[in-house]
Amino acid sequence: MKTAEIILFIACFGAVTALTRKQEASELSRRKIASPGLRRQSTTTTTSASIVTTDNSEEYDDIELPEQCPEPNGFFPDPEQCDKYFDCRDGKFTVKLCPDGLVFNDFSPEHEKCDLPFGIDCTKRPKRQPPQPSINCPRMHGYFGHEDQTICDTFYYCVEGKFNTIKCPDGLVFSEKTGICNWPDEAQKKGCGSRELFNFTCPIVDDSIKATHPRYPDSEDCQFFYVCVNGEIPRRSGCKLGQVFDETTGRCDWARKIPECKDWYKDRLTDAELDALENPPQKVKTTSGGSSRRKSSRPSTTPSN
Repeated sequence: MKTAEIILFIACFGAVTALTRKQEASELSRRKIASPGLRRQSTTTTTSASIVTTDNSEEYDDIELPEQCPEPNGFFPDPEQCDKYFDCRDGKFTVKLCPDGLVFNDFSPEHEKCDLPFGIDCTKRPKRQPPQPSINCPRMHGYFGHEDQTICDTFYYCVEGKFNTIKCPDGLVFSEKTGICNWPDEAQKKGCGSRELFNFTCPIVDDSIKATHPRYPDSEDCQFFYVCVNGEIPRRSGCKLGQVFDETTGRCDWARKIPECKDWYKDRLTDAELDALENPPQKVKTTSGGSSRRKSSRPSTTPSN
């Protein structure tokens, strides 16, 4: 069998094992060199406006792709450094770096995207560019914990090396692993656990009560209370403004209804403001779209003679 016929047979029926796109491009290039007598086939499409010629062969079949480019075009991560990537164009690559503090998101080779490192797996390419620190910003971009490790609920949001100070809601701490505020037991920040932050320990109860995630009042603040998750892990939560925790019912209620906490808001809210919170004005429903087509009263009927 002639060489050209063997090559055509392989081209029609394919190889036994699947090839990657990079291997396929190299194989096509090899075939082209081995059989110069074969010519590309092209089809011509004629329209009323123009004539378009389409080449059916691989556009990059004669390009030997570098290892940085699995495909001729696209954006591909560096195998060792998480904030480094390659911009491949026609089989040629340009080395690029994300802004300091961000890493390359390799979710799709069609998109050039740098993101905060939270949620992006850099375990296999842990290297990063040298940091460019500034005041309260270990890197130019990102979320960073307070420099005082005992301050658990405050962190910095840095953009271009400039910081904004952000404070977590009461009962939460900043998680350096996720970049958000979370419950102390989930944030797992050293020195910021429930025992270190709260002057409270969940009472020992039987399993039936543990399953209900019991609630207990904060002895120092009427507005707040503790939820003991599975009866063991305390989480501090709170009632909305004007309300306090009612130990009897295990729920929040208006402060003036709870004798031991009736004056809790005395120095913060006036009686008029408390009245407004307890009795908000009713919203008046308005009809839209103009006047109704319905008649306001049923038409009278005149008995026929």
